Amino acid sequence: MRRVRRLAKLLDNELRIPFTKFRIGLDPILGLVLGLGDLIGAALSSYIIIEAKRLGVPRSVLVRMMLNVAADAVGGSAPVVGDVFDAAWKCNMRNVRLLEEWLREQGHESVIGTAVER
Repeated sequence: MRRVRRLAKLLDNELRIPFTKFRIGLDPILGLVLGLGDLIGAALSSYIIIEAKRLGVPRSVLVRMMLNVAADAVGGSAPVVGDVFDAAWKCNMRNVRLLEEWLREQGHESVIGTAVER
């Protein structure tokens, strides 16, 4: 969970925009690279889904996670507006929360540890 949380934070919330409470990560910055940026972001986001599958997360949750990544990739592909969407959507943080909710429902509180930073 530590690796998954760290990746989600890196991609979605690593940097605070000065003089605001808003945070962005590497994902919207990668989106600035036309064509490849959103593809690279989706590939990095897939790691969280792979880890969730390894933990035994059911298909219904995995599908929701994949839809979050797909929405991020498609929404983020539009020039300029897509980068703003990427910064706001935060699909990786959403997916970590889905994983944590499932683990909590299964009684795996010890695996979850501290909650993911929002």
